[in-house]
Amino acid sequence: MTEHFLILLLALLLDRIVGDPPALWRHVPHPVVLFGKAIAFADTRLNRRALPPAQRRRNGVIAIAVLLFLSVAFGCGLHLLLAVLGPLGILIEVAIAAVFFAQKSLSDHVLAVAEGLKREGLSGGRRAVSMIVGRDPETLDEAGISRAALESLAENFSDGVVAPAFWYAALGLPGLIAYKMLNTADSMIGHLSEKYADFGWASARLDDLANWPAARLSMLLIAAGAWVHRGSAAARAAIDLGLRDHGLHRSPNSGWPEAAMAGALDLALAGPRVYGGVQVREPMMNAAGRQDASVFDIEAGVAVFKHACSALAAIALVAFVILLVV
Repeated sequence: MTEHFLILLLALLLDRIVGDPPALWRHVPHPVVLFGKAIAFADTRLNRRALPPAQRRRNGVIAIAVLLFLSVAFGCGLHLLLAVLGPLGILIEVAIAAVFFAQKSLSDHVLAVAEGLKREGLSGGRRAVSMIVGRDPETLDEAGISRAALESLAENFSDGVVAPAFWYAALGLPGLIAYKMLNTADSMIGHLSEKYADFGWASARLDDLANWPAARLSMLLIAAGAWVHRGSAAARAAIDLGLRDHGLHRSPNSGWPEAAMAGALDLALAGPRVYGGVQVREPMMNAAGRQDASVFDIEAGVAVFKHACSALAAIALVAFVILLVV
């Protein structure tokens, strides 16, 4: 178990420094791409429109159960194989685990929105933000672009950094790989549409359950990041807003980190948005906060995010030291 937290710490540090090298994935398929192909295979064969809704729901349960079983089995086999290799196996496991974290790639993508706004104005900001959010970019002004980037940053901190780290800490490679399979399934088939309302039901509900602890932990980590970057008042606001406004979000989990980020930066986040020409009406989190978000708020949010990632690594370090001493 001591080795377990050392690997987690090193994987977080490796991802923070190196991230996802594009040159590597041009020659080797990313594991998430392979997960997506497996999910698409199940979707094509088990989610035919001719099937009645009840059958499609049963097929969705079977599909995600099989995919998770295979993920856990593969993770167990891989861990046992690496254990035989000794120190080399530890280094390989560090590299594998790092692939499933998104610290550097997330901060890079969000900072690209700020750079786009600085260099090319609205057109650059809209183009950059369209890479990380699903809302219609042409409907966004600078404040809307900045808020969208920050909301994506907070939400993806939870399910792209904290949740993978949590499940690796709890269950090692099997837990990490199974979580990423589930999270990929939710992003592909878990949304509420006519095609996936039944087939994706199990994936969406399991993903909500899997992200439950990470969402709440992410609120505390964002508060820690806010305390380092902006002081104790920002940290208290992050926790207060996280506890108060998380329920205003349509997701049972995304509201926790987004409301915390709203409090940390004294911004109003969420609210009405347009997706595919359809306006989604939701209340603002921290409605009394500023709505005139800007490039400077994006940069401040990324700074809070990086300190929150450091706090997560510090937790792994403390756990490693405690287990080493005990």
